[in-house]
Amino acid sequence: MKDVNVTVLRFDPDEDEKPQYDSFTVEAKKNMTVLDSLFLIVEDQDPTLSFRCACRLGMCGSCGMLINGRGGLACRTKIEDLGDDIKVEPMRNLSIIKDLSVDMDKFFKSWEKVKPYFVPKEDTEEFSVIPPSSGRREVIDENQDCISCGLCYQSCDAVSMRGDDFVGPAALSRAYNLIADERDGARAERMDLVTDDDGAFGCHSFGACVEVCPKGIKPMKTIQKIKTKKLKRTLGMKW
Repeated sequence: MKDVNVTVLRFDPDEDEKPQYDSFTVEAKKNMTVLDSLFLIVEDQDPTLSFRCACRLGMCGSCGMLINGRGGLACRTKIEDLGDDIKVEPMRNLSIIKDLSVDMDKFFKSWEKVKPYFVPKEDTEEFSVIPPSSGRREVIDENQDCISCGLCYQSCDAVSMRGDDFVGPAALSRAYNLIADERDGARAERMDLVTDDDGAFGCHSFGACVEVCPKGIKPMKTIQKIKTKKLKRTLGMKW
């Protein structure tokens, strides 16, 4: 066990004019996570500290935040990997509700823009079968593990620069899953929705989304595939 210094950004937009940082000393044990330290702070030092969590297993994505300047899930980030000084801040690109809790509404509205649901073909009586070994699913299987944590969205510089206009990497990855699914009946419509400057062609390919994804998904790779399909469609090729 050792003492670590946990510095947390504090801000209540209903009461505070600007954010400030509060520091707490926490006795860290082996395998203790950043989320564990926040619970200790609430229990023993400051019960007014606000943050969001649910499963504590890295499955729900609700405890996403900046930890020493890098996006991550607090429940999966071990203190022993961070050193004696830890700074915890809310995710970027999203408005703060209080302290480390952010409003995810803008993130999920970006999903709505890409029609993120399966649309059956009108003339299809049964689902077509896509054998797992056929290769026809391309990167779809890789993207299925997305937990909608918003870490890629908060790390995206295009979102920072474009604000609400750019839909962000998570929504584009979801859109690609459906565009690449030959069973979907809205592929062409969805392609039109995500291939302008507010969609795939607004991506600057900085790769920050790839660096922070807790599931190892590579949204930048997926976005490049959307661009390729758009080019093939424009040239009259099979896409």
